[in-house]
Amino acid sequence: MTNPVPHSCLALFAGLALSASALAGQVQVAVAANFTAPIQAIAPAFAKATGHTLVAAFGATGQLYAQIEHGAPFEVFLAADASTPAKLESAGLGVAGSRFTYAIGRLVLWSARADYLDGSAAVLKANQFQHLAIANPKAAPYGLAASQVLAKLGLSAALQSKLVEGQSITQTLQFVSTGNAELGFVALSQVYQGGRLSRGSAWVVPDDLHGPIKQDALLLKKGEHNPAASALIEYLQGPQAAAIIQSFGYQL
Repeated sequence: MTNPVPHSCLALFAGLALSASALAGQVQVAVAANFTAPIQAIAPAFAKATGHTLVAAFGATGQLYAQIEHGAPFEVFLAADASTPAKLESAGLGVAGSRFTYAIGRLVLWSARADYLDGSAAVLKANQFQHLAIANPKAAPYGLAASQVLAKLGLSAALQSKLVEGQSITQTLQFVSTGNAELGFVALSQVYQGGRLSRGSAWVVPDDLHGPIKQDALLLKKGEHNPAASALIEYLQGPQAAAIIQSFGYQL
């Protein structure tokens, strides 16, 4: 016959369970659209490592900035550039000294057709397509990078009438995925995982054709006293997160 567990032990187990429950928290995160897949992969690993959960909202960096300015309840901001978090920090909406670069993005010219791009800018220069998708350069840093590439290649004027503009890099990818544009500039992380292109064909744009896409994270004032928010900031700077981030084609 199994000996009954003493009441004192039951009370101890219950106390430990309550303590673990009390320590677990939730963090609201504003995430640049290009980082959708990586943060979805990071979320369960973060929960397993810390006991905390993250709730992510996605959008163009400029749109998320406006929402934060107007009081949205975000506690951590993962932007697609460095300047937007810096502005929030300067305005007192971020915790001073918490900003850091969590990833360096890569821009890619992508087509859903496997035989369309040959790993170079040849198709772009030939200008035989009907539509080229880019993200809004005023709201999305990847869109700004794309416009810089066109300018550097001397193609801005020639291709202006063919541009289809997405409000975020996610919408831009949708334009190309659905065939509304034969090709488009998207984030490498959207079409790359585990060291290879997941679908379609692409030209990975050389870094010297656009400004660096430094993606900074910031602990926002609304998350200053939330242990889950602080834990996420710390986790993103650790080796587990780094491995996931690099698997999507980002540099560190």
